[in-house]
Amino acid sequence: MRWEVIAAVAALCIALRVAAPLLLRGRQLPPAVEARLNGAIVPLLGALIAIQLFVHEGQPDIDARAAGVGAAAVVFVWRRSFVWALLAAAAVAAGLRQLA
Repeated sequence: MRWEVIAAVAALCIALRVAAPLLLRGRQLPPAVEARLNGAIVPLLGALIAIQLFVHEGQPDIDARAAGVGAAAVVFVWRRSFVWALLAAAAVAAGLRQLA
């Protein structure tokens, strides 16, 4: 992803964050709009993670990061500990990078 795109998205997010309260003037969003916005969070975050994990230099690629995230998911489901999941991800990714 190019830095220009990242800067443009960041500027858009800041502009929306500032403009929303000014435009709403203390009113609440309609419940249907709020439900759609809340429902969009998980798919957008999932798409961002998938792109960061499985695309390298514009081409599909699976590397040690994907295995690390998989290991973190398994450890988190098993232990419910973010610290252990983070350590597992780091260990698996580092180990695979050393083998490669």
